[in-house]
Amino acid sequence: MPLIAPLAADRFQAFSTEHLVLVAAALLGCVAAALLGRHLVAGHATTEQHVRRGLALAILAFTIPLQVLQLLPGDFDLGTSLPMQVCDLSWMLAAYALWTRHRGACALLYFWASTLVTQAIVTPSLQQAFPDPRWWMFWGMHFASVWAMVLLVSLGERPTLRGYRFAVAATLGWVVAMMTFNAIVGTNYGYLNRKPSVSSPLDLLGPWPGYVVAEIAVIAVVWALLTLPWVLRRRPSAGDGADGTSDDEHQHGRRQHEQRDDLQGVEGADPVSESA
Repeated sequence: MPLIAPLAADRFQAFSTEHLVLVAAALLGCVAAALLGRHLVAGHATTEQHVRRGLALAILAFTIPLQVLQLLPGDFDLGTSLPMQVCDLSWMLAAYALWTRHRGACALLYFWASTLVTQAIVTPSLQQAFPDPRWWMFWGMHFASVWAMVLLVSLGERPTLRGYRFAVAATLGWVVAMMTFNAIVGTNYGYLNRKPSVSSPLDLLGPWPGYVVAEIAVIAVVWALLTLPWVLRRRPSAGDGADGTSDDEHQHGRRQHEQRDDLQGVEGADPVSESA
């Protein structure tokens, strides 16, 4: 009697129809985030803040319960459950950047989400299939990080050389911390202490620790290339001001200043000229 193949795989399959649909959803979300950002820039500052902070709370409401599930005894795994990967930290960073628009947080989110998080979406390292909670956590936190980054960029939080330097330094700090933690506990977060057991692009970079150094160098170069167009674009318009505000913030401030000048001009106009 021939064996009957299961109707669904018991684990997520990369580059399957399901995966392609998810990648398409990520792209559509980026378009929506960019359009929302452009709409908010043209509107009132209070509305923009309320939307940002509402999205930050939504990220926390979605991810925290799923993260807690991974820390419970029935699901806990020392090597995978702790939120220490870049992608885990990115959703926390996204919520903080959306709430505060802190320049350093926005810069770090830009570089992490545009490269490392995006790479995880395209080449996911995911065992669980839908509707496992880890499936929801994986796609939810990755989508949230990328969409938040696109929204913030469209609001005017564009990368600068200072932001690039901060991101490189912060990432190097994470690398050192993770390598130390992995060595003490025996884990392998970030694949920084040994390569994954399956084939990966790291195989092209040589043995440990050389592949870690090569990986850092490649990322630093890619991030520099992602910064350069914004820096060159900013130069003709004098870029960021001495107070650290972005071009869009300057434009919004100029619009408000012009509106105040127009109002003052009407209120303080000469009665004779008005009657004329």
